[in-house]
Amino acid sequence: MLFRAFWRVLALCALCWAVGSHADGEIWRLPSRPGAEVSVFWLPAASPAFANVVLFPGGGGGFGRVVNGLPDSENFLVRIAAPLAQAGLNVAIFGRASDHGALDYPDRVTDWHLADIHQVLAAVRQRAPGPLWLMGTSRGTVSAAAAAIQEGAAIDGLVLTSSVVGDKPGALPGQALARIRVPTLLMHHQHDACTVCQPERVPALLPALSQAPVKALWWIDGGGSPSGNICGPLHWHGFIGQDAELARRLAGWMRQPRATP
Repeated sequence: MLFRAFWRVLALCALCWAVGSHADGEIWRLPSRPGAEVSVFWLPAASPAFANVVLFPGGGGGFGRVVNGLPDSENFLVRIAAPLAQAGLNVAIFGRASDHGALDYPDRVTDWHLADIHQVLAAVRQRAPGPLWLMGTSRGTVSAAAAAIQEGAAIDGLVLTSSVVGDKPGALPGQALARIRVPTLLMHHQHDACTVCQPERVPALLPALSQAPVKALWWIDGGGSPSGNICGPLHWHGFIGQDAELARRLAGWMRQPRATP
């Protein structure tokens, strides 16, 4: 117990020496486990915040380099970080642990990864008390769902976009979704061609979220011209061409969660 308390204090104290301050946001490096720290990009809301949101990008995780005050990753959630902040959310982008590289599927349901997430959530609460949401995209949905299950009532809501529903470790159909007891939004592009995010398998997640007080499924269509890998951020999988509109809609739903009609 004392050991866990020690690391919790270290994580919170790390806010006092957050490094890499930028015009718009700042990078935190939070002690999370013995000999390890996790990076976070923090972007405060442009106006008084109505909530905090921790973003879990897909792929191998991380948020790229910080250029002119903002991270340069092409991942969907990293791209909409600034619009979410404009819409009234304090945004924390979960980065990577110092003792691990890219986050693969199995990594995202490990004890060490969930411990890192727990410390990040504690740091966000210390920095900005208020409702706390989790949002993941693609592989990041594995992390976000696993953390929502572990954290229980300590979080206030969950958003899952381009959910992993295929045969991968940590895929959402294999997680204990019935243990999630917070408002939950699923958002998926109708033309997502990623082989582990098949649109036809997404609706089955709704009944699995049996204890969520409010749950909704949004089907997205249209957008810009898709390019690159079908599982990449610039294809339908990454909602290309719709960043500002989707950020606005997501923030609106988080303000007032409503079930799918």
